[in-house]
Amino acid sequence: MLNKMRDILNKITKSGVIDEKQVNEIVKDLQRTLITADVNVRLVKEVSNKIKKKALEEKLPPGVSRKEHLVKIIYNELVDILGEESYNPRMDKHKILLVGLFGSGKSTAVGKLSKYYLKRGLSTAAITTDTWRPAAYEQVQQLSKQVGFKLLGGKADDAVTILKKGMKESGKEEVLIVDSAGRDSLSEELISEIKQLKKTLNPDEVYLVISADIGQTATKQAQSFNEAVGLTGVIVTKTDSSGRAGGALSACKQAGVPVAFISTGEKPSDFEVFNAEKFVGRLLGFPDLGSLLKKVEEAVEESEFSPEDVLKGDYNLKTFYNQLEAMKKMGPMKKVLEMLGAGNLPSDIVESSEEKLKGFKIIMDSMTKSELEEPSLIKSNRIKRVSKGSGRTEKEVRELLKQYDASKKMIKKVKKGKFRGLPGMRGMPKGMPKDFGNLKF
Repeated sequence: MLNKMRDILNKITKSGVIDEKQVNEIVKDLQRTLITADVNVRLVKEVSNKIKKKALEEKLPPGVSRKEHLVKIIYNELVDILGEESYNPRMDKHKILLVGLFGSGKSTAVGKLSKYYLKRGLSTAAITTDTWRPAAYEQVQQLSKQVGFKLLGGKADDAVTILKKGMKESGKEEVLIVDSAGRDSLSEELISEIKQLKKTLNPDEVYLVISADIGQTATKQAQSFNEAVGLTGVIVTKTDSSGRAGGALSACKQAGVPVAFISTGEKPSDFEVFNAEKFVGRLLGFPDLGSLLKKVEEAVEESEFSPEDVLKGDYNLKTFYNQLEAMKKMGPMKKVLEMLGAGNLPSDIVESSEEKLKGFKIIMDSMTKSELEEPSLIKSNRIKRVSKGSGRTEKEVRELLKQYDASKKMIKKVKKGKFRGLPGMRGMPKGMPKDFGNLKF
């Protein structure tokens, strides 16, 4: 699904004209991709109709092309079918009951949930009441040693007996996670056992754990468990390896139960709060596009850098300096690159880039006001003086000026409407559209 969604985005950005024929072709590609991901056919049809209508009938926002508008529409509609609001997990003292069928990954979820809360400073303990599956206790015991949470309750023949014993052993732990047994189906026996556990524990959260590979079958499962015991959320596992994750996630929304967390890998740390925008961003090739855009907006607001002013007035080293300030406020470069899908770049390259930015700022701090406003004044003698004053080499000063010149040329292209993509786009992740620099979200 990941590659197909990126192919669709590339098709849009490479299209000469976005007319009705092109929109219909792109929507058909999107339909095939969503149905392959096991998204409900009726839902796919609804989304398709919405995209067509908006793409062809909506008035374009000022300064936005039809390509950009279509990408934004697809992005918003995909976010909508997965659930717009991000889950907000409790960060106080509370009790969690995990329910689900065999093979859903409940025991593994105990370790991942514990890791999540421990990383946020909350002490965590767990009780496994699974008396059906051989070695269930040993599995959770191994996870407790690996992750660092307390395992309470021990072993017994009856689930409620184990729970009561574990609750007596619990002390000041802020998060108590109880793992229940599964079955092949939601039988009366399973419902009865879960209800007894729920009555004894009185949990604050009841999470259904399902595997992403069940696709839209998740609707029935979520509805059935919700009716039987009352769910507060769903944990979806195996989202990294299943092409049907979109189906499972959208099915939960249809069932009226929010997706709380998703498992994104095998390690205990491969676990996160579900965020539809982030998930869709990954599908389109921008892992955390929403967060990145928010960071950019905040950085621009907090700094003296104004994109509008750059396009209206002269571009000099003072403007370039403010650009660097805005970049710095966005946070560590490694995080920014991760949001763009380039988090796998070698650490020495990332660290080198960060050091260069710091060096550039130090160099500019040693320049006079006239030099910052009129960089063409900086010739050989001034380069030597700036180098000496900043403690940086003449080579580094010349590199700064070279970077400034490249940035200035790019700004000129933007003014003339000739800009297509960001400089250095060759170094961006495979699959990212070359027109990314032109997309205004």
